[in-house]
Amino acid sequence: MQGKKLYVGNLSYSVSKEQLEELFGQYGEVSLVNVIDGKGFAFVEMASRSGAEEAKAHLNGQDLGGRALKIDEARPPKKRPSGGFGRR
Repeated sequence: MQGKKLYVGNLSYSVSKEQLEELFGQYGEVSLVNVIDGKGFAFVEMASRSGAEEAKAHLNGQDLGGRALKIDEARPPKKRPSGGFGRR
């Protein structure tokens, strides 16, 4: 893995930031949790790359609230073309 930020998918919509902090905190210090409301996924940033690797290895496929977690390294956001309506 290159980074410390993880994509966490297949989440129940009722999962909270605190639940993810506690779950991922078992594998290292959690720097940031960003739950995307109404989408069923979140981003968790660990303080270290080794913590991110360990969390991914242990939690990918594990059950949380009746759903199997899908964990992968977060990809950088795609560049969006500038411009749009109203620009000339």
